Amino acid sequence: MTTIDLEVTTTGTRLDRFLAQTLSDLSRSRVQQLIEREYVRVNSEICTSKKLKVQPGDRLQIEIPPAEPLELQPADIPLDILYEDDHLLVVNKPAGLVVHPAPGHTHDTLVNALLAHCGDRLAGIGGVQRPGIVHRLDKDTTGAIVVAKTDVAHQHLQAQIKAKTARREYLGVVYGAPQTESGSIDLPIGRHPIDRKKMAVVPEEKGGRSAITHWQIRERLGNYTLLHFRLETGRTHQIRVHSAAIGHPIVGDPVYSSGRSSLKVNLPGQALHAWKLTLKHPITSQPIEVIAPLPPSLLKLFSYLQNRP
Repeated sequence: MTTIDLEVTTTGTRLDRFLAQTLSDLSRSRVQQLIEREYVRVNSEICTSKKLKVQPGDRLQIEIPPAEPLELQPADIPLDILYEDDHLLVVNKPAGLVVHPAPGHTHDTLVNALLAHCGDRLAGIGGVQRPGIVHRLDKDTTGAIVVAKTDVAHQHLQAQIKAKTARREYLGVVYGAPQTESGSIDLPIGRHPIDRKKMAVVPEEKGGRSAITHWQIRERLGNYTLLHFRLETGRTHQIRVHSAAIGHPIVGDPVYSSGRSSLKVNLPGQALHAWKLTLKHPITSQPIEVIAPLPPSLLKLFSYLQNRP
């Protein structure tokens, strides 16, 4: 247990706001959690009201319990780390690696691998010693994924995703040849009305959520095309659903490109790669741009399509 003593020097600031501003390692939601759990005293009295306005001369005592260990077990899975510091890291995720534990994948996920890689360097997210997954990649989508090590970093990075100031760019090979060089797809996405394991274009009045994907041609490859995608929103399977909706599904997609002719190249899944991630560092505000090298499977596919007779 860590105990911090503070004396208030400002007037009329809410308790939770004052503590979040003063204790830079704690997010406001974490501060509110500590107040609710009676870990904060104001002038020696336990205070459970986050809205209490503190006054100059008030003495605060904050007890911070150690982060609770996550019940999941660390797994010694090799990771391709593209960037890392005390606050966050960016991993080049391979195809086949599930991000979050789920039925059938309880010990072999990215989270398990991160627990082994980071060890005690995880300060805790919401009081639990775990990595903060800011956004997700599908099991067979490769590329850059950012992970927070601290509560504050997690909050800041999530806010950047929500405010669309973090930029996520993908490369993907699609079937067919789009008639224009670039475009935008603005179609709401929701759970498929029949197959609940799939997503689909669903009207907003029926539960669909706004989804916008921008695309641009990088290279024409006969009956195939290499596209550069930029996400404005981040819905589940967004690029895969949008590409299929405009008649150009992602090559090798086992869910959204059924019925398409197969290539003489073995792919581990859809030919989709999270290529570039651009964001601001949650503590220093310095820009970070990370590029994930293409996996061997995609390089082999490009070579095959470029050299076909």
